[in-house]
Amino acid sequence: MERLQAAIERAREQRDTRGATARPQPRGTVQDKSAADEAWAALPEIKLQRRQMLKNRIMTFRSSKDSTPYDILRTRLVQQAQANGWRRIAITSPHSACGKTTTCANLAFGLGRQTGMRSVVLDFDLRRSGLGRILGQKGEIPMEDVLSGRVPFKDVAMRHGPNLAFGLGFGTSHRSAETLQSDQTRRVLEEIEAEYQPDLMLIDLPPMSASDDNFGFLNRIDAAIIVAEAEQTTMTQIDVAERQVAELTNVAGVVLNKCRYVNGAYGYEDGYY
Repeated sequence: MERLQAAIERAREQRDTRGATARPQPRGTVQDKSAADEAWAALPEIKLQRRQMLKNRIMTFRSSKDSTPYDILRTRLVQQAQANGWRRIAITSPHSACGKTTTCANLAFGLGRQTGMRSVVLDFDLRRSGLGRILGQKGEIPMEDVLSGRVPFKDVAMRHGPNLAFGLGFGTSHRSAETLQSDQTRRVLEEIEAEYQPDLMLIDLPPMSASDDNFGFLNRIDAAIIVAEAEQTTMTQIDVAERQVAELTNVAGVVLNKCRYVNGAYGYEDGYY
């Protein structure tokens, strides 16, 4: 508990110096854009199986009526980000099994269908590395090696279409908190932004209650979405998570996942999201 409180205090001090709301960042020069185009083109295409996507409830892999709730979330997030100058958006949850990684993946593919903008999606849940698993990918390089500077980002990055890239890690980290809170991780994020010039970066983080991983990192994020589980996450858990996140960065919103629609809502049948 003392370690957690110390991490919160350090992150709060860093956030205060950085500012609670991110300012719009200037885009690169024409030369920088050309270099970014080449960097994107050099990324290998990720191989995805539609059956795997549907099995893991990735509804936005293709546009359909089932993708509508996530598409609404995507559009509202993009509007908030553009209005506030946000670029780095974290996805977290009060506890495990809320569906934050599934939400992150669905937002990712929704953004991939948003023409005119580029998005990079990063798996920073270093203890579980679940994003690659639900996308049906296999690998050996842990994200910790990328954030520690031992492996370049391009070695774990894969592209889906012209404007969506995933940074996936595999395996389990035993130093996740220290890695996420390090200056080297900050430099890696800045290098990714400089080389690929994404309009948005989605970052899948661990649950807030799982460890102190997020408390030294959220101050480097412009905003965070909190994903709660319908009929399981209590209001107290949501309130605690929202307060913890708000102390370190902006709260972009709270998403109630696995929620049953009433029949005919949005013109569609019942379903869970």
